[in-house]
Amino acid sequence: MKYFTSDYLQFFKELAGNNNKEWFDKNRKRYETSVREPFKVFVDTLINEISKDDSEVQITHKEAIFRINRDIRFAKDKTPYKLNNSAIISKTGRKDKVYPGIYIELGPEKLGIYGGVFSPDTNQIEKIRNYISKNQTQFEKLISSKGFKNTYGEIKGTKAKRIPKEYKEIGEEQPLIYNKQWYYFIHLSPEIIESDDLMGTIVSNAKIAKGLREFFKNALN
Repeated sequence: MKYFTSDYLQFFKELAGNNNKEWFDKNRKRYETSVREPFKVFVDTLINEISKDDSEVQITHKEAIFRINRDIRFAKDKTPYKLNNSAIISKTGRKDKVYPGIYIELGPEKLGIYGGVFSPDTNQIEKIRNYISKNQTQFEKLISSKGFKNTYGEIKGTKAKRIPKEYKEIGEEQPLIYNKQWYYFIHLSPEIIESDDLMGTIVSNAKIAKGLREFFKNALN
């Protein structure tokens, strides 16, 4: 099933060259018809599909979708609008962006599918390191699985120069314990967004990372 017409990506392409309120207001009806409303329908359907495999996901699009307006308060780039639509599918939705879920971006540059733990606080970093140290074999099995490696490649994230001494021995075997973030992603062709394959592509990629998603949930609980 197709969720978007060709005007979905075209709107963002034109917005890139006209990223101002005057142009957006003139094209607001078009935005609502071609972008905002179909994205709501798509996200609600995606939530329903994900919940079949993850019963704790009981949110709606209202809790999942991020605003198109950029936060420009401290940004050098003062353009007011994002050039994609984005949403996070998890138990908490936007309320807790750290909680492991499926984050998606749909725009003319790419279809992005992301997961893991992107911005944990100090306490959450400690929880994840502790959980990895106690479940090292399981963690390494998940990140070295053929499905994960072929799809997402590897876990990424900034690393600490120093870690607590109790983790140093494990760190020699598993360098990811030095991380302060543990995230993974795949960027796919934006052409998928306006095709029949969009839903199936996101759901199948989400299933590949389910084991790792559950691992991080358990670590933070």
